[in-house]
Amino acid sequence: KVRKAGAAIRLIGDGDIAGVIQTTNPEETGIDIYFGIGGAPEGVLAAAALRCIGGQIQTRLHPMNDQHRERAAAIGIEDIDRKYTLHDLASGDALFAATGVTNGSMLAGVRFRPSSITTETVVMRAKTHSVRWIRTQHKDLSKFA
Repeated sequence: KVRKAGAAIRLIGDGDIAGVIQTTNPEETGIDIYFGIGGAPEGVLAAAALRCIGGQIQTRLHPMNDQHRERAAAIGIEDIDRKYTLHDLASGDALFAATGVTNGSMLAGVRFRPSSITTETVVMRAKTHSVRWIRTQHKDLSKFA
């Protein structure tokens, strides 16, 4: 039904946080909305990033087994069906930072060269709605031994 309505669908196996972030720039990414099931920590990280760049999120827990339900109860979650919004998951002056380890849709992975190591990082801040892309060449390889 979704495809018949004219929407493009991209299935991903990993990288749900990057998938969520890419919805905030549909002119460049072609992505308008993200649906998925991910872990609660990933939901909080995605919400923090969305706070920084003006996105929205609605989510709820989807425990896959009794252990997940017990873990939710242990941290004080009483209503397993509650819908959480952006500010429920990430309030205050949120900051989001990620560095690519392996190549992904948003960041390149660590690149090893004979005389350097290169990393790519994105840093976002909610207070200023700023996004910084940082490409770093690490020349002192003794720090990585």
